[in-house]
Parts: sequence; structure tokens; C-alpha cells
Amino acid sequence: MECTSAALPRCNVTIRNPAYAQNGDGLDIESCSNVHVTGCTFDVGDDAICIKSGKDRAGRMRGAPTSNVLIEECKVYSGHGGFVIGSEMSGGVYNVAVRNCLFIGTDTGIKFKSTRGRGGAVSGIHISEIKMVGIAGDAITADLYYGRKTAGQHAEPVDESTPVFDGISCTGAARAIWLNGLPEMPIHNISISNSIISAEAGAIINNADSVTLHNVNINHSTGSRLTVTNTANLTGPIGTDSNRRVNSKTPFRKVAEWRFELQT
Repeated sequence: MECTSAALPRCNVTIRNPAYAQNGDGLDIESCSNVHVTGCTFDVGDDAICIKSGKDRAGRMRGAPTSNVLIEECKVYSGHGGFVIGSEMSGGVYNVAVRNCLFIGTDTGIKFKSTRGRGGAVSGIHISEIKMVGIAGDAITADLYYGRKTAGQHAEPVDESTPVFDGISCTGAARAIWLNGLPEMPIHNISISNSIISAEAGAIINNADSVTLHNVNINHSTGSRLTVTNTANLTGPIGTDSNRRVNSKTPFRKVAEWRFELQT
């Protein structure tokens, strides 16, 4: 869908695609502004609600961002992701609010994905009052190595093709949180607050800067509750009590900003 103003009002709109369908997204909002989606149901084979704005150099040259989007009171059953931004976000994405939604049995709950070559910037994303149940993979994930078999930790020059992200209650997931930035473009300014996540594995944060965890409780059954690599300025309590506190102030070069808030 490409538009300058659109609304899917509360009218019991249901979108279904079979699980085996390739690229069977539910709703792709691409290069649109002033969009309101409310009261809809999705049961699809790929991403359910996805925000896009063009791919690679063609998307950057077109320069048509997606902006001013409100998604609320929606339900997602099967799908690769409940709410997703990317990976085709080369024209930029800003001012998006997602609130009061339910994700049941999706592969991932909330997902941001991009990779080198995309370019584009993402900012002003506010996600609140999200309930997730039976998530097969990550409850919350942000990955700038999307589509690559190996991450590789060597830094590459920052140019127009580098993706930029400027600053997300789950019961049952394989992993609570996965944040994975680039060495040359770490994810910056992430705030996760007032959240309870039950998952098999805890949280992994890599190549990030200025991450704040406020009143975040992770109930996990295997491994470490929190694993942090190449990350600076990580603050806040994490765990099932307020006594476990992380406070890292390792110097780190600031090259990107991303504010990602989940309040439940």
C-alpha cells in the first residue's frame, strides 16, 4: 500500500495468507503518510504488519518515507513477525505508534531489520501496551545483519548505504531480547520499560550504545539473563528483582541514534 492518507477503521477486517505462502505479508505500509489501522486481525505466512519505504539505492533516490502511522487494537496470530519495520526502509521511517495489540504464536513479536546497503533512517517509534503469547523466537529483536549468514564484526565505512535507527508483556518466547547493531553503526538510544518477558533464553545486546532498561523483568530458564558485547552506556535494573543492576560506561563512538520504547 502506497498513499498519502489512509485508514482501516474498526470494521472486523481480517487478512489471511497460508503459512506456506512465500512473502505472504498481511499489510505492507510502504512510503505512506497519515495512516491509521485499528481493530484488524492478521493470520499470515510472513510479516503481519510491516512498515517499508523502498530498497537500497532506488529507495534512497526516490526518498519517499513512511511517516505518521498509528496502529492500534489489532490481533496477530501466525506470522513471521507481529509488527515489523524493514528490511526495505531506505526512504526512512518516522513517527510511528503501535499500541494495545495482541500477538499470539508469531515467530517474532516486535522486529526491526535492516542490513548494509539499505541506508535510510528510522526515528520516533513508540510501542506500548503490547501483549505477546507463545512467541516462537524473539519477543523483541533489532538486527542490522538481516539476510546474512554470518555477522562479521569488522567495521566498514559509514556512507549513505548504512542503515540508521534513531530512537520497545510477553508470555512464552524462545529468547527475550536480541539487539544486534553494526560495528560502524551501533544501535543508539534504546529505552525498554515496564515490561515482563518470560522466555527460554534471556537478552543479548551487541554493538549498541545508550540502552536503558527500566523496570524490565526477564524470567528465563536457560543461560544468562543478560549477555552484553561491544556495548556502552547500558543502565538500569534487569531481572526478576530490582537488585540486579547493570551500569556500563565504556567509551563508545556515537554514530547512530534510535529511540525504541516498549511500555506495557
